[in-house]
Amino acid sequence: MLLWGVWWKHSAVLAVLGWYFIILGLQILFEVVTLRKLQNVIWVLVPYIYLPYRFWKLYEGLTLLGSEPELLWVRYLLMFELVLWIVNYAIDVSQLPRLFRWEVDSTSLTS
Repeated sequence: MLLWGVWWKHSAVLAVLGWYFIILGLQILFEVVTLRKLQNVIWVLVPYIYLPYRFWKLYEGLTLLGSEPELLWVRYLLMFELVLWIVNYAIDVSQLPRLFRWEVDSTSLTS
């Protein structure tokens, strides 16, 4: 962000990554506050609020940057982060039944 946005003065990079890091900071702050105040597993649900916005912001960043050749590495970074957060989201969702100890009826699985 500092290299492409500030040093090389690409305002689109600052617009995309600036808001991305602001929302990431808010998510971390909200997770810390909910963990300290509630002291239960509800803080794990905080990313479900913020991750869809992060997906949208990364996708919007890809479209906003366009096809400028000097921003190729920024586009690669955004694509990598988008894939990383989608995989992270899928893993989080798959762990919800175990986390909340949801019972599975074994008879319904066999029929």
